[in-house]
Amino acid sequence: MFFHPMDFLIFAALGLSIWAQFKVKGNFKKWSEVATSSQKTGAEVARHILDQNGLYQVKVEAVRGTLTDHYDPVSRVVRLSEPVYFGHSIASVSVAAHEVGHAIQHQQSYGALVLRHKFFPLVNLTSGIAPFLLIGGLLLNQLNLIGLGIILFSFAVAFQLITLPVEFNASSRAKKLMVAEGIIRNNEEHGVNKVLGAAALTYVAGALMALFELIKFVMIFIQGNTEE
Repeated sequence: MFFHPMDFLIFAALGLSIWAQFKVKGNFKKWSEVATSSQKTGAEVARHILDQNGLYQVKVEAVRGTLTDHYDPVSRVVRLSEPVYFGHSIASVSVAAHEVGHAIQHQQSYGALVLRHKFFPLVNLTSGIAPFLLIGGLLLNQLNLIGLGIILFSFAVAFQLITLPVEFNASSRAKKLMVAEGIIRNNEEHGVNKVLGAAALTYVAGALMALFELIKFVMIFIQGNTEE
């Protein structure tokens, strides 16, 4: 009933997202079995790069799970999953350096990261309301609800798009820092690119899917206004 031409692109983005998730897990598993020449663990790499950039106050902690790694800007903590924290593989050091990249972004007030932090409280609120407004507007054929849903949903889409340069920049910093500090050698960069590249693709797929969904609802809204 609600099938729309944009659904083809949305399904394609969903397929890309699923494939990217598969690649993330596959590449992490593959490169987790390849040790770095430096033999440093993810925790040691994170601590070393943080200290080299004057971030002595930022802690490095181990957390349970796999691929649960993240940087907490409120607590100023780099949290690494146990396989990354204790591992000394190409996958481990790649993920650890990437998360430290976010800590350095925070220190330097990297524009896209600052903007994302400002957007987060608003997105946290609107993302829970927008789907109900959009679905309700479609079911009840109420353009006003769809229009309001579009406005709220646009904040979530903007957040997804802002996230892209944040993640790509963190990965770029990670690769440069690991090479500069001798953590990886040139022949190990291929593995780093595979691990971080697959992770970046998940963000691209998510942003595309959200953007296509927004365009779909905008087109429905415009069409509804035209028919009135």
